[in-house]
Amino acid sequence: MNTPAVVINNITKIYKLYEKPSDRFKEAFSIRHNHHHKEFFALDNVNFLIQPGETVGIVGRNGSGKSTLLKILTGVLTPSSGTIMINGKVSALLELGAGFNMDFTGIENIYLNGTIMNISKEEMTKRIDDIIAYADIGDYINQPVRTYSSGMFVRLAFAVAINVDPDILIVDEALAVGDVRFQLKCMEKFVEFMNQGKTILFVSHDINSIKRFCNRTIWLNNGKLIMDGDTDEVTDKYIDFIKSEKPIELFFKQEDASVEDNFYKYDKEIKLSEGQIADIIDLKMYNQQGEEISDIKHGETVRLKIIYYVNDISMKEAVLGIAIRSVDDEYICGLNTKLDSFDISWKKGLNECTLIYNKFNLTGGSYYFDAAIFDKTATVNIEYKSKIKSFFVKMDYIAEGVVVLNHKWF
Repeated sequence: MNTPAVVINNITKIYKLYEKPSDRFKEAFSIRHNHHHKEFFALDNVNFLIQPGETVGIVGRNGSGKSTLLKILTGVLTPSSGTIMINGKVSALLELGAGFNMDFTGIENIYLNGTIMNISKEEMTKRIDDIIAYADIGDYINQPVRTYSSGMFVRLAFAVAINVDPDILIVDEALAVGDVRFQLKCMEKFVEFMNQGKTILFVSHDINSIKRFCNRTIWLNNGKLIMDGDTDEVTDKYIDFIKSEKPIELFFKQEDASVEDNFYKYDKEIKLSEGQIADIIDLKMYNQQGEEISDIKHGETVRLKIIYYVNDISMKEAVLGIAIRSVDDEYICGLNTKLDSFDISWKKGLNECTLIYNKFNLTGGSYYFDAAIFDKTATVNIEYKSKIKSFFVKMDYIAEGVVVLNHKWF
């Protein structure tokens, strides 16, 4: 087995936060070693390894620990505890131009950055023509950097970082620099590195870019590693979390909760409250093979079984409705038996109705079903069960939006 390119073992980074400057002074000179600070865990016991040639995405909200992790990987920061092992030369596209001296010329800054990256002057001399050609800033290469426009500055900084032939490339929101033509050059170089089997860590808030380039993604939140796995599944869960606007613990608690616990069990006597006409007991999902499922594969046929109990048959007719909503309560699709001219069973006791979705084409992410019973006009609400069943759609990155419509290119 190949030696891993990167190994992160129990990495923790703690910052000391002081309410006022005097607290720092008090702590430094405390005879009894009293603490006057609060600890902030920028990273909290993070573990993962990356194999050579992998392109790994890293996602998370601002303040999740992404930048801290990258700075530890590049040696800018040291962890409070844990170990890190890197096999190969690292080049990072983080804060472009961070090591530039504004009074040096472009060429002088090229050599300066080579020194910072432990590359000899002789080696940088071999590469300087490629760097100058890539930056494409003309005679400004011999002028002090303080005279550059912002576009020229980032072009030179990117050219220096990208032309050092790294084994491991770390990219943090740095591909969309300069004008359109320069962005094309950046993308071509990025893809070239991927094709050469370089190890790449790619941090971006553009989830579609993560999906496009990475087969694996790591999700950080408040310094903790939340998920590490298939990009489509991890990013879809991450987007659902952002949409939910819930704390991470409540988000996963909601997903793990069994809604069936709130409903009657079939092996017990079903008792409805006085005056209650009917109740929706359960909703089950099955795949085409008849197996009960909790996740849906995009494009598969899905069968729903809705179990409901009728207490009062004097109403004689009723309408059953099923709605799909996204995790942020966006109304996706609503169907009912009146619209489809279908008569449901309405006998006293337990009843069942089946709804089949051919080629379930919602895009990846978390959703839930609502189920409802109405009068025969579909106007009066007899019973409504919100979020009766939550489910997750697993989909490869084949489209964007909410639904993939049947289509053909020619």
